[in-house]
Amino acid sequence: MKTLILLFCFVVSIHLHAQVNFHDDDLLTIAKGEQDACSQKLYPRERYASAKYDIKYHRCYWQVDPAINYISGSITTLFSPLQPGFDSLVFDLTNALSVDSVIYHHQSLSWRHTTDLLSVFFPSVLAPNILDSVSVYYQGIPSSTGFGSFVQSFHNGTPVIWTLSEPYGASDWWPCKNGLTDKADSLDIFIQTPAGYKAASNGILVSTTLTGNNILYHWKHKFPIATYLVCLAVTNYACYSQRVPFGNDTLEVVNYVYPEDSATASSQTGVIASMIQLYDSLFGIYPFQHEKYGHAEFGMGGGMEHQTMTFVSSFGFELLAHELAHHWFGDKITCGSWADIWLNEGFATYLSGLCYEHLEPIYWKQFRKVRISNIISKPGGSVYCTDTTSVSRIFDGRLSYAKGAMILHQLRLIIGDSAFFAALKNYLDDVGFAYGFARTENLISHFESSYGQDLTWYFNDWFTGEGFPSYQINWTQTASAVSFTIHQTQSHPSVTFFKLPLELKLKNSTRDTLIRVTNTFSGQSFTVSIPFTVDSLLFDPDLQLISGNNTISAVAEYTMPSRFYIYPNPGNKFINIRSERSTGFSGYKIYSSDGKLVKQGAITGRQNQVNVEFLEDGLYSIVMQDGKQLVTGTFVKKH
Repeated sequence: MKTLILLFCFVVSIHLHAQVNFHDDDLLTIAKGEQDACSQKLYPRERYASAKYDIKYHRCYWQVDPAINYISGSITTLFSPLQPGFDSLVFDLTNALSVDSVIYHHQSLSWRHTTDLLSVFFPSVLAPNILDSVSVYYQGIPSSTGFGSFVQSFHNGTPVIWTLSEPYGASDWWPCKNGLTDKADSLDIFIQTPAGYKAASNGILVSTTLTGNNILYHWKHKFPIATYLVCLAVTNYACYSQRVPFGNDTLEVVNYVYPEDSATASSQTGVIASMIQLYDSLFGIYPFQHEKYGHAEFGMGGGMEHQTMTFVSSFGFELLAHELAHHWFGDKITCGSWADIWLNEGFATYLSGLCYEHLEPIYWKQFRKVRISNIISKPGGSVYCTDTTSVSRIFDGRLSYAKGAMILHQLRLIIGDSAFFAALKNYLDDVGFAYGFARTENLISHFESSYGQDLTWYFNDWFTGEGFPSYQINWTQTASAVSFTIHQTQSHPSVTFFKLPLELKLKNSTRDTLIRVTNTFSGQSFTVSIPFTVDSLLFDPDLQLISGNNTISAVAEYTMPSRFYIYPNPGNKFINIRSERSTGFSGYKIYSSDGKLVKQGAITGRQNQVNVEFLEDGLYSIVMQDGKQLVTGTFVKKH
């Protein structure tokens, strides 16, 4: 029997990405830890450096010793002014760090460092759209906000330093441009540390240079990268690689793990090959194919999708799947606002579910069950993040992760696999967003284009709308027809009705059949022909939908034909409905065998004549209900 383990943060805030793993002995709940970790960030910073310039490149030089909570170094930034009159540049940088100097064209510049912003003043106005550069030299003890930003700790008695900048923490340890509007086109990262340690970072390892008692690692990354995805981790790593084949090419997967965990890690990371190949088949080639994919172990519960170098605390199936998925959804295309964080986390959560569906199908239904249970644990809340000043709200596991994943699954059910996966491939290949930023409306346009229909109604209900539906289903069987009426209530007033395709299983001890109907209003009735006696009806038996608190009732029916008659049967132009009851029934509804309502009318007295001349030949059902009991009869129309 598996055990659910909630991994919480230690004293400082640390980062945890949402997921539940049914494959390994340790079941990780990533979003829960993520919420707890970021709850200690009292002043999340949504103010960013000036948007008046475009960053092209960073050359990062850092000196760190894992035994000391300290950083020193320099950042050389290539940038291009975007408008006339550009005479100063603003970086995000915590006041906890000290700026030593700012160098421009080999000369010192004047600068001001206040309120976590570093303003650099040029000697003259810079021309727009002309590439230029500036270098900032700094040092100090970094702040530790959000999920940790910059953490110095120990593993098995050995010092380690690691970073985690999402969402606002990059400027806690280096001068940069926070926000979700500008990606550096490329990076060179130099990390100097005492010999005996290894440094992991983005891109490919170009060189290692031993100088005295120190070693300098040079990492190079040639793809656009959001600021919060830049990283470093330094300790006495044990390293090993594996190769993932793609036709005539291969991708190297590098693993930097704590020596004490190397045996466990090497026994578990092999599954990453099948995950990469699965995502390749569904969404296109790994976005950083010409460099690498990597894992670096670090000291918190969960993981972080640093571009080409995921940081992980363990090597469980779902954690690996979730963080890998971010390299398509989150790294290649990054949410253009933390309000749209579901474009990162909802997708990564759903893709980890797809790994269950394709690689470990025994856990696929349980994956959905856990997510649905989480979603309906509270009545409200939208996938759209309404408060980006609250880091715990951004990384709300119930909404950004679980509900984000399940609204994708429901949409897949509505538009079909072909349109669903085609839309996602087109979205990832869209030159307007690939290796850049996107908002939810950009994704919706691709779903609509692939499906060929407007989907505003769906995203109004499920993205900005709150809550979930509850269903109350009454059903009865007469002869070979089963009739059922579906009522819906909503957990939150923001949505008046959730239009969804519903699956119901009709069964007895030896037979069953699955039917699917589209529920467009509360109180909608359906009748279907079933060639066996049904003893139970199951709603959403495969857990495809977000719903909760559903009830199913078999409705008592009057004995036929002693109290209720339909004649002639078969009928041609007219049929007669005769009941021994003179009151109580206000009307009738006639349904075709596929559940469509084809005629309805009032009932007056005990006998009523109904014109059926216009109906096609076939089996029909008549349903009457007095609020307590349901009366259903069937007849055949035949010319």
